[in-house]
Amino acid sequence: AAGYVVNVTERATIDAMVADVKAKFGRIDALVNNAGITKDARLVKMTEAQFDAVIAVNLKGVFNCTQAVAETMIAQGAGSIVNTSSIAGTHGNFGQGNYAASKAGVIGLTKTWAKELGPKNVRVNTVVPGSVATHILDTVPEEVMNQIRNACWMRRVGQPEELANVYAFLASDEASYVNGATLEVSGGVSL
Repeated sequence: AAGYVVNVTERATIDAMVADVKAKFGRIDALVNNAGITKDARLVKMTEAQFDAVIAVNLKGVFNCTQAVAETMIAQGAGSIVNTSSIAGTHGNFGQGNYAASKAGVIGLTKTWAKELGPKNVRVNTVVPGSVATHILDTVPEEVMNQIRNACWMRRVGQPEELANVYAFLASDEASYVNGATLEVSGGVSL
């Protein structure tokens, strides 16, 4: 196994990553699309540049990376693609129209590609995280963090390891009959 960090808006870096993986391992078993950014603003304040930047990374980046590995997985007759959406993509979030749209779009791509690639034994699924203790939350004021925790029925934010376990499961053969799923991992925020 190997992890890579690439600029998902640049096809050349993605193609180089795919070539490197194929050279080292001879195949590509799984792709986890987890790149994401936020540039929050309410509708009346959001600039076109803010909107476009989030769509470019969060939605088009998923397209770019998935398209780059799809033919290899089809030729192998197997593969797993795990995309990252967000609770904002299923429920919206104030001041995050661009982010919510990008993450809702990821769910749409997942459902479509699960139908297109499923007959080739390539599975495509989406994880829908709630709030997770990552650097993105570092600047959130404590009052807001309390609101976030209280909105969750488990009264806490998720830990990265908890999400990693879900991604590992969906990427593995243990999930060989899971295709087109949208799996919420939010501590029950949407209940």
